[in-house]
Amino acid sequence: MAVIETENDVATLGGLEGLFDNVISAALALGGIILFVMLIIGGFTYITAGDDPQNAEAAKKTLTTAIGGMVLIALAFLILRVIATFTGAGVTEFTIFQGN
Repeated sequence: MAVIETENDVATLGGLEGLFDNVISAALALGGIILFVMLIIGGFTYITAGDDPQNAEAAKKTLTTAIGGMVLIALAFLILRVIATFTGAGVTEFTIFQGN
């Protein structure tokens, strides 16, 4: 089967928009998975710590870090949405200007 190349097959800077969108989506998904795993590990460690104060303290630190990360991600998204609402700028959308 022969490959027919046309003018539409040429990569342009506009293709970076979709790539950037996919990278951001994957990073947010990965962050959510890591957050969930940290919460599970911290909870399990806290439950199984028993009378050992060092394990309980380590579990509390893990849970605090996981919750802090969740708050940080949520605040970053909220701040971007507030900026977009008040200014009308599309700060949550990645676009490349291509003048004609």
